[in-house]
Amino acid sequence: MSGDLIVQLREMMELPEETECIEFKEAKNDYGFDKIGKYFSALSNEANLHGKPAGWLIFGVTDKLPRKIVGSNYRLTPPGLDRLKEEIAQHTNHRITFVAVHNLAVDEKRVVMFEIPPAPRGVPTTWNGAAYGRIHESLGPLLSMRLKRYAGRLLRMTGRR
Repeated sequence: MSGDLIVQLREMMELPEETECIEFKEAKNDYGFDKIGKYFSALSNEANLHGKPAGWLIFGVTDKLPRKIVGSNYRLTPPGLDRLKEEIAQHTNHRITFVAVHNLAVDEKRVVMFEIPPAPRGVPTTWNGAAYGRIHESLGPLLSMRLKRYAGRLLRMTGRR
């Protein structure tokens, strides 16, 4: 399985830019919990809107081309990453959390790949009550136009107009 993830990681690293569903961070030692939560919300919402099976937050890789694997010591000691899944769930609606947190050794450096589920149909994922999204590489509140798309999907699901 890790071999497949390493191939997938390298393919993502070759993209000409980050996408709405993929975010790279060096996170060499630490990364703010609130920022992780906002990215969780944004990447979950964008995965839903773009019909992707997951969003990805990747630590240990530079975000500018040519991307390089620099390694990350983020939450290196137990129960670091295991506890993070529960901590995220405490701040999202419906207690949504990571599908998986993958610890990989790539080029003898640690890369952490956070696999984020798409938001449920018709309901944006929120972080501390706010829904986030992305426009290219920027992170911010989920735009009202996109919220209307969610509302439209919900109405279609329930048969209302």
